[in-house]
Amino acid sequence: MEAIPAFIPAAYARLNLREKFLLHTLGLLFMIGAMNLKTVGTGLFLACTLALQAAPAPADTAEAIPAFGLNTRVLFQGDSITDGNRGRSPDPNHILGHGYVFIIGAKFGADFAPSNLVFINRGISGNTVLDLERRWQVDTLDLQPDLLSVLIGVNDLGRNVSPAMFERTYDQLLTGARTANPKLKLVLCEPFTLPTGGKKDNYEPWREAMRQRQQAVERLARKHQAALVRFQKVFDDACQRAPAERWIWDGVHPTYAGHQLMADEWVRSVREFFK
Repeated sequence: MEAIPAFIPAAYARLNLREKFLLHTLGLLFMIGAMNLKTVGTGLFLACTLALQAAPAPADTAEAIPAFGLNTRVLFQGDSITDGNRGRSPDPNHILGHGYVFIIGAKFGADFAPSNLVFINRGISGNTVLDLERRWQVDTLDLQPDLLSVLIGVNDLGRNVSPAMFERTYDQLLTGARTANPKLKLVLCEPFTLPTGGKKDNYEPWREAMRQRQQAVERLARKHQAALVRFQKVFDDACQRAPAERWIWDGVHPTYAGHQLMADEWVRSVREFFK
């Protein structure tokens, strides 16, 4: 008996449950067809249809996001929370960092591989909206995104960029992006905080100042018809399930669990807004 080529078991192992189910069904039908060639054509058609309908889809496949079309370029812009210690080289192992951007890019890049989605991270640690302004042309407009997601504001608060300056500069950046690409889809993420680390002491004034930036982001989202990702509520609600330190360790930066919350809420908000 001729040996089975080595690549066949390896290829079979890469099939998901739905594909294996269909393959087994086809094999059975060809066996039946060998006995009754007249019915194999009809049987094959019916079995393929039934197999595709009945076979379970992979349980962890993400639901599609309407804003993600063929060859869509998704750019994430912001500060250290977006940066996620990303690599500065083309190395695809590190290029998206280790935060919510990586989680989103990994999941949808794999589940919708035929769509050739491109995920880009240009967050830079420590940035304020004024820093974004200085690098907006090179790090945003020149990259020609189809969808632009921005998370900025916590450093503006820490470095005393006034709410008025924050909103005015942010508005100008978004206007410029839409002028460059009138079809650009915008996603604005509100900055957030929790009373952990150095923010535990004197938290209420800090939270109130953060709320002013959050309200500015909400106004800008309405003005520019952008999806709004309300991260603050997500973290507040999460504190009903576990202590705040589980989600944000220093009042500003999320833990790995916090980044998963962010990725989930980003996906939910963007899918809902652009449906």
